[in-house]
Amino acid sequence: MTAAEAAERLGVKRATLYAYVSRGLLTSLPGEGREHHYLAADVERLRIRAAARAGHAPVAAGALRFGEPVIESALTAITPDGPAYRGRLATALAAADTTFEAVADWLWDAEDGDGWGARDLGGLPFDAVRAQLGAGSTPLDAVRLALAFADVDGALDGPLAPRVEHDRARALVRRLAAAAGRPRTPRAAGALAHDGVARVLVTALGGEDAARADVVAAVNRALVLTADHELNVSSFTARVVASTGATLTASLQAAAAALSGARHGGVCAQVEQLLDEAAALPDPAQVVKRRHARGETIPGMGHPLYPGGDPRGRALIAWAVALGGDAPGVRAVSRIVDAMAAAGLPAPTLDLGLVAVAEAGRLPRGSAAAIFAVGRSVGWIAHALEQRSASHLLRPRARYVGP
Repeated sequence: MTAAEAAERLGVKRATLYAYVSRGLLTSLPGEGREHHYLAADVERLRIRAAARAGHAPVAAGALRFGEPVIESALTAITPDGPAYRGRLATALAAADTTFEAVADWLWDAEDGDGWGARDLGGLPFDAVRAQLGAGSTPLDAVRLALAFADVDGALDGPLAPRVEHDRARALVRRLAAAAGRPRTPRAAGALAHDGVARVLVTALGGEDAARADVVAAVNRALVLTADHELNVSSFTARVVASTGATLTASLQAAAAALSGARHGGVCAQVEQLLDEAAALPDPAQVVKRRHARGETIPGMGHPLYPGGDPRGRALIAWAVALGGDAPGVRAVSRIVDAMAAAGLPAPTLDLGLVAVAEAGRLPRGSAAAIFAVGRSVGWIAHALEQRSASHLLRPRARYVGP
C-alpha cells in the first residue's frame, strides 16, 4: 500500500505510520522517488488490533483468519525467520542437525526419558492397520488409521505423571512413523527396530535409498521444521478436543483428520500432481504459465504469515538440491521456484519443501504428507498438553448475522 492508502485504512496521519515503522509494527519498502510502500498484511494486522482494543464486534471473525492472537501459548512464536520453538529458531535447530527427538522433548518441556529407543510399550496392532488399508491408500491414511487403533488400550489417557505421559507419547510418535509404510512395503514391519524417528520413518516408507545416512538426516531436518507452527488448523483442532477432557490420542485423531484436508496437509499431494504435470513438458517451468493461463493457483506457493517467503520451504529446497539435485522432481521444483520468482509471484512454502526432500531421497509418493503428519504429531501433543493445563473449555462465540 502507498502511505496515503495505509494511513486511510488505519485512520491515522502519515506521521503515525512513521512511528509504527520505527516501532517495528509496519514494514516500509522503498518506492519511486521518496515514496514508501507498506505491506498490506502489516496494515491489516494493525487495523484488527486497533479494532480489538476498541471492542469492535467484527474482530471476533477476523481473529480466526490469520488475525489477532486468540490463545496464550508458550510453545511457538512465528517470526520473519520462521517458527521459534520456546525461543529457539526451528531453521537453526534443523541446520544444526538437532535430533527430532530433542526438539520434541523441548516442545513438551519433558525430562529425559528412554521412550525414544527401540523399547516397546505395548505396540499398535500393525497387522490390523494393514488389513484395513485399500490398494489406493496413502502413508497419511496409514498414520490416521494407526491413531484410530492407538486408543484401544487407553495408553495415553490422563491425567498421568508427566514422565509417564511423555514416554508414552514418544512411543506413539515412533509407532506412527512405522505405520506410515504399511500401505506398500514389507520393510515397515521391522522399522521399529531402528533408533531415531527419522530412520524409522525412512525405513518404513521403503525408499530406494532408505539405508543412506544423508537421506535420514534430510528427513530429520524436515521433521524438525514440521514439528509445530503455532495455531495452525490441525493444532488448534487438537487443542479444542483436548479442552473437552478427551484422551490425548483422541486429540491427535481429530488433528490428523484436519491435516488431511486439501488446504492443509493435502497440499503435498497437489504439489506432487504439479510435478507430474511439469514432467510432461519440455521445460518444467512452463507449468507455471499454463496454470496461470487456466486461472489456477500454484500449490505450495505463498504463505500468509510469511510475506517475504516461508523460511522453512526455502531451507528444505536448498537441502533437497544438495541431497539429490539430479533427481527429476528436484530439478522440476527448482525450475518452478525460479519461474515464480522471475514473475514476482509467491515464494515456496513448507509443503513444496517437503515434497522436494521426498523427491531428493527417492521416497515413494505420499511420503511428504507422512513426514508432515509424523513431524506435526509432536506439536499436536504439545498443544494438547498445554491446553489440558489451562483447564478451561475452548468455546468461541459466534456473531449472529442472520435474520
